Amino acid sequence: MSSQDLLSALNEEQRAAVTAPVGPVLVLAGAGSGKTRVLTHRAAWLILEHGVSPHGLMAVTFTNKAAAEMRGRIESLLGLPADTLWIGTFHGLSHRMLRRHWREARLLQSFQILDQDDQERLVRKIIREQKLDEQRWVAREVQGFINANKDEGRRSKQLADRNDPTRKQLIQLYKLYEDRCEAAGVVDFAELLLRSFDLLRDVPELDAYYRERFRHILVDEFQDTNGIQYDWLRQLTGRTGAPFVVADDDQAIYRWRGARVENVQQFKREYGAVLFKLEQNYRSTQIILGAANAVIAKNTDRMGKELWTATRGGEPIRVYAAFNERDEADFVIDRIRDHQRRGLPLAAAAVLYRSNAQSRSFEETLMAARIPYRVYGGLRFFERAEIKDALAYLRLTQSRDDDIAFERVVNLPARGIGGATLELLRRDARDHGRSLWRAGRELESALPARAAGALRGFFALVDRLALEIAELPLHEQVRHVIEKSGLRDHHAKEKDTKGEARVENLDELVNAAEAFTPERDDGLSPLGSFLAHATLESGETQAATGLDCVQLMTLHAAKGLEFPTVFVVGMEEGLFPSEHSAFDADRLPEERRLCYVGLTRAMQRLYLTHAESRRIFGRTSYRDRSRFLSELPPEALEDVRPRISVSRPLYGTDRIALATAGQADASRRRSRAVPVAGEDLPMRLGARVRHPKFGEGTVLRFEGQGESRQVHVNFEGAGRKILMYSLAHLEQIP
Repeated sequence: MSSQDLLSALNEEQRAAVTAPVGPVLVLAGAGSGKTRVLTHRAAWLILEHGVSPHGLMAVTFTNKAAAEMRGRIESLLGLPADTLWIGTFHGLSHRMLRRHWREARLLQSFQILDQDDQERLVRKIIREQKLDEQRWVAREVQGFINANKDEGRRSKQLADRNDPTRKQLIQLYKLYEDRCEAAGVVDFAELLLRSFDLLRDVPELDAYYRERFRHILVDEFQDTNGIQYDWLRQLTGRTGAPFVVADDDQAIYRWRGARVENVQQFKREYGAVLFKLEQNYRSTQIILGAANAVIAKNTDRMGKELWTATRGGEPIRVYAAFNERDEADFVIDRIRDHQRRGLPLAAAAVLYRSNAQSRSFEETLMAARIPYRVYGGLRFFERAEIKDALAYLRLTQSRDDDIAFERVVNLPARGIGGATLELLRRDARDHGRSLWRAGRELESALPARAAGALRGFFALVDRLALEIAELPLHEQVRHVIEKSGLRDHHAKEKDTKGEARVENLDELVNAAEAFTPERDDGLSPLGSFLAHATLESGETQAATGLDCVQLMTLHAAKGLEFPTVFVVGMEEGLFPSEHSAFDADRLPEERRLCYVGLTRAMQRLYLTHAESRRIFGRTSYRDRSRFLSELPPEALEDVRPRISVSRPLYGTDRIALATAGQADASRRRSRAVPVAGEDLPMRLGARVRHPKFGEGTVLRFEGQGESRQVHVNFEGAGRKILMYSLAHLEQIP
């Protein structure tokens, strides 16, 4: 393909970005504006027009699926294999670098990767060894502390306790975790990035080599980068690199997992990057885009762009006010049935919600209607228990010191190695700083005969498996270990259908191994490469199946996807935006970006629903409709039926006013607070009150009746609180 042919398929904005002079570039790419096309065409342009060697390009993204798509597109554009390009995720490319330079990175050549589940297991084990209260020191929270600090490039020795006993204990657990990983020769996901950053920073000759080789680094979804990812890129590019970064600050929705949207503006400022904007949308109708633009415009800290499409008009956005979550689900399923009768596939419809807990009413209604559905992002293949068991056996054949794998399968299938024996091994391993495998070898003669025999049998099994599979093809290695370890027979003997499904999954693992192509230069055996691949893949969102079914997913999971028909449900204050974000100036902009993401998933038809009352998290609540609905242009909306008020514990004429489309500011009118019929409430919504501990605040909502009645108050100093009204001792301020 010639350079001109390459550009012919691009619009003016895309062409300008692709052909930008070599140097730091920031492409601000709106939803559905062709950002992947621009990224891949830029790679091809550099090769065809500037003579850049494919060997000198690196392309970075966030999922293996996106990396595979990028690789396929570049291969198609250039007509040659893209396997010489370093294309992958941040974690995948860091792993590739560490495998090549394991000595310099102070790692074992056979180091293994802990997935999130195995990491949590190890943290829980350390907490128990320290005899800490597991109700207070929750493994997942400690794990979050460790990962959050790694994501910002901080090791335990760099943290100060600030005279805070809780923080001091967390730092100590972090240090013990680091020591345990080092001894076992394992790294977690966050460590892959942090260790590769340390490698580049601390080994100048390697840093110089990679900077010279990868002058051109292309980064997708840059708004989702965290601290260590930004530092990693900066270390790789130095002063002479020419990074080409694609981002959308309006789709930054992952702050809760460490992403920093401010990295986008920091990149432009630090690198002096040339800015291009992609605003032409190829996905949605103009009406949908107008609604999305109106919502996101309320955020004041954005870099600014406005989506548009060459196709005018489109169907109005339908808004439905349900009585409760059951009525809401019935409405959605009735509309899906209507579309099905008109010949539209079920898979063309997606139901998006803010919280996973909202899926229950939709799942029950779909099951009752005998309509197939799929909850997107369910249990991933490599995270299934039987798959992790088989992988643990395989890992032990590669590294006997892998304590996580050892504990997982030492008594699976059951072979008489009980908890008391394992506790002896753990204590010895802890006291002598060695792995459980080595501790077991040392303690064999000191154990009771039955326990010693069982342990010897396990050691002999793993050693034998390692010898037997050494010369086999990869998929035969996997098949052999599954059969000879006893895992296949173990599940085949289960009497319910779950056992059958587990055997099928184990067979699928063999198929996955047969289809797997190892990296050419990762320095690993095929099995070692497959084990690394399995761990890295375990963090991926489950791929869609071929079944024609309705798609259910959270708004976060919907990012990057598109559907002809989208239902955004549960648009109520306290749910979307969430309870914790509604009155938080730092969190609310991200909730609005999440709304923008939801709206822009729709291609042709968009439905927005909210409920008068909703039972969720074990209680019934009555909420105002979401402020995001009031921010939409009235001319774009169509009420499916008039809003019907029901008796509920709330005040405010705004509820009646909200029934009239177009009165966007009605939700903020609280000038006449009249109780809803049938309710006898102690004070009006919006009343100013004083609390003996929290100070002054504003009454937001009441829930429940009698002694169990709760009151929501937004306190000026303490934020939003939910109090038992009978015990709150609130004093109304005149």
